[in-house]
Amino acid sequence: MSTQGATPVFLERRSYRRRRMMDALRLLPILGVFLWMLPLFWPTPADGPTAPEAVPLSTAVTYVFVVWLALIASGFSLWSLLRARPEMGEDASDELL
Repeated sequence: MSTQGATPVFLERRSYRRRRMMDALRLLPILGVFLWMLPLFWPTPADGPTAPEAVPLSTAVTYVFVVWLALIASGFSLWSLLRARPEMGEDASDELL
């Protein structure tokens, strides 16, 4: 039995965390789409008399704008964390494209 192929893979903590933040930044639009589609499942008056009480349109619009602002804030915070931690090489800005 050979132990040459069994060496553990070591990833530097700094680059690992940076890549996970970049992954989170890339998944943010997908999360936003799912959160924006959530009001489609809320009850409406057309569901019938046995359906739960319908959600007012003003509440739905407020929900959409709160989600929108939360996505902007989380995207900005992730972006600023990525920019605050410089990468070892000068080509680090190309990774975000």
